[in-house]
Amino acid sequence: MRRVFVTLCVPLLLVAGCAPADPEPADAPPPDGRQAAFEERATQIAAAWQPGPSWSDGYIPLQEPVMTVGDPGFTPDTQAAFRAGWYRDQIPLPTDQPEDGTIQFPSGTLTVPLVSAAEAYRELDRGDPPACGGRPTNPATPPAPADGPDTGVSTAPQTACIPLTVTAVELDSVPVRTSRGEAAVPAWLFTIDELTAPVARLAVAPTAVGEPPEPTAPSAPLPQELVGALDLRAVDGATLTVRVGIGACDTGLTPLVYEQDDVVVVGGAVIRSTGVCTEQLLLEPVTVQLTAPLGERTVLDVLGGGPLRLTTG
Repeated sequence: MRRVFVTLCVPLLLVAGCAPADPEPADAPPPDGRQAAFEERATQIAAAWQPGPSWSDGYIPLQEPVMTVGDPGFTPDTQAAFRAGWYRDQIPLPTDQPEDGTIQFPSGTLTVPLVSAAEAYRELDRGDPPACGGRPTNPATPPAPADGPDTGVSTAPQTACIPLTVTAVELDSVPVRTSRGEAAVPAWLFTIDELTAPVARLAVAPTAVGEPPEPTAPSAPLPQELVGALDLRAVDGATLTVRVGIGACDTGLTPLVYEQDDVVVVGGAVIRSTGVCTEQLLLEPVTVQLTAPLGERTVLDVLGGGPLRLTTG
């Protein structure tokens, strides 16, 4: 029998709208009404979540395959290069396929085939950076000196189109959010000359990587006063940081959570503006406090019913 917990969490922040909103619009439901609407939909979401056996005995990552291991010490230039996938290798990259590796889940292990360092690098490197006006594409090449104080060239800060330099590589494991909780997954760690921490590219062969199933959302639309979640930003024991999508003039953002033994459903409640407002979707981080550590439970979105991925970029 599933145990159920419903919590109205303290919001991390209040969101100021772009147009004045009535503090308590006459047609706005009371907070307990919003929670009841959330609980009703979350119950339907949890009941519909039937992912199949591969969810609990296979390898389905819920995180991007590229990540930094530790604090990379990003500058605007290096962060832009990391997000764009601009790299240049300065070492021979092994092409031999390594022996099978082991994924360590909280409640078991799985043996999987791995890719070579050269193949992992091909997936990591997304091409060369474009030429930037007045900026070198090679970080070792200094910019040309100006002819004088009035050159007609802007001196405003500008992101350099430079690649990250790979100087070493090793096979190790990194923590990854999966359908079976946080697991230690084999990864190739690339030492980057411009960063203070390695960049990891998961080493599991594509044939061993599963995909999340298509969710089944309730047929009824999401109640107007509720908003859905887009992704997880952090998991720290029983504390989740979640990004929800709100309107530009919504106020009173309050995160909501519904817990069962196997799933957690998250979303938020807002007060909608009655005035004129631009049609914008803002992604706002909120803190969700669970009654117990998340563990191997799956985090589902109250809007579409699908599992949330952990994103760090």
